[in-house]
Amino acid sequence: MRSRSIPGSSGHPRPLRLLGDPALAAACRDVTDFDAGLATLVEDMFATMYAAQGVGLAANQVGVPLRVFVYDCPDDDDRRRLGHLVNPRLVEADGVLVRGPEGCLSVPGIEAGTPRYDHAVVEGFSVTGEPRTVSGTGFFARCLQHECDHLEGGLYLDHLTGLRRRRALRAASRAPWAGRDRATGS
Repeated sequence: MRSRSIPGSSGHPRPLRLLGDPALAAACRDVTDFDAGLATLVEDMFATMYAAQGVGLAANQVGVPLRVFVYDCPDDDDRRRLGHLVNPRLVEADGVLVRGPEGCLSVPGIEAGTPRYDHAVVEGFSVTGEPRTVSGTGFFARCLQHECDHLEGGLYLDHLTGLRRRRALRAASRAPWAGRDRATGS
């Protein structure tokens, strides 16, 4: 029998911010209060991520400019990696640079071959303030780097160049969810 609840089961999905929203382009602030409000945010983020069928979600994607992300992502051994990090810092990104398909809940329906390192280590804290170090390879390393980028005000589109970038931005400008100024890529 489970002694803990399923992440997000007590949360409420929040509206996602989409490409072009200023909340996605600004660096997030460090969390200073490890309180009930933070716990509610993390639960809501899990609920939002699951509702949108994602594998990771950063707080600014729901309009909260704090350094928090959640994940439920398989690694390359198909092992489920489930958790959250508060005030995460990417401390290592190394190994082979792999171009692989990447998408984003804030750029729905658009994927592009994006270069990411095959290994990543992120240090941060739990929702209760306990230190945590999370490391991953392959797809999970991609997820960790992707979420850390969000907290710095970046998107996977920022890693694209040339034809890949032009195609992704063109697709975003034509997407049904796009506003007139959403596909600026900044």
